[in-house]
Amino acid sequence: MSAADSSEDRDDWRPTASLQALRLRAQLLRVIREFFAERDVLEVETPVMAAAGASDANISSLSTTCHVLAAARRLYLQTSPEFAMKRLLAAGSGPIYQICRAFRDGESGRLHNPEFTLLEWYRPGFDHHALMDEMDALLDRLLAPAPVRRLSYREAFIEHAATDPFELDTQALAALAARAGLNDALGGRFDRDALLEFLFSHLVQPRLGTGRVHVYDYPASQAALAKVRAGEPAVAERFEVFVGGIEIANGYHELNEAAEQRRRFGEDAGTRRRRDLEPMPPDERLLAALEHGLPDCAGVAVGLDRLFMIAAGETRLDAVMAFPVTRA
Repeated sequence: MSAADSSEDRDDWRPTASLQALRLRAQLLRVIREFFAERDVLEVETPVMAAAGASDANISSLSTTCHVLAAARRLYLQTSPEFAMKRLLAAGSGPIYQICRAFRDGESGRLHNPEFTLLEWYRPGFDHHALMDEMDALLDRLLAPAPVRRLSYREAFIEHAATDPFELDTQALAALAARAGLNDALGGRFDRDALLEFLFSHLVQPRLGTGRVHVYDYPASQAALAKVRAGEPAVAERFEVFVGGIEIANGYHELNEAAEQRRRFGEDAGTRRRRDLEPMPPDERLLAALEHGLPDCAGVAVGLDRLFMIAAGETRLDAVMAFPVTRA
């Protein structure tokens, strides 16, 4: 081992964030809690480990073995507290929020860390537009003033990629991806949703500008856990929030039909099989809660590390995290 290597090893105990950044992080957490206290939204805590992980084929769950009552159980570190929070909503909690740690395997880089901090909240009686209003009110407290725009998914594609995503078939989308030089990034995945996601991330998102942009009403095939609104075309009542072209939030007018949720779990299972991914059991407790009755509500998950990074004027998550995975 060289002297330089030894010196680096001795220094990797240090945090990657400055004390100034950590103080800002603590201050913004206080502001968030004050915001929800003013609005009588209850702070809750739910388990980090659960019997089911993420069914979404684009998300990889971490797991651990837990010994309970003399039996070894495999439990999944939660990628979001969503399922447990919906169980609270079904039990009559009213509006709730949570600030928690969440985990996703294989995600690391400038804007990703396998362990990260989420703010998630749910508002009975809200649709996704009402929740976008509240999201803006919170961001006005946390970030410097900036222009705010709202665009439908279709409008965003037409404005920034000069194409209507609902009008092009899979072959036409593949041709557009090829012209944009995205074939290698796609890694051989040429299904419609993969094409749309790559076209959005490479052609639309980088052109959203330096302000705050809400993009809403995604294709029905990308509904995830959102309601689908009938029409031509049908759309998912879902939104994402971008600040300076960086995605910081994903929200839904929440699906509350147990049969449809079970069907979507089945679709996810089929996608996982086709991609040779680990099978994921459906969350039966969530389904039971939906059968009992989830109130009409909207919910949103906010990546706080990204939000704090933007507030601090930084460009990397590790500048606002004490110890990212490389120093855990």
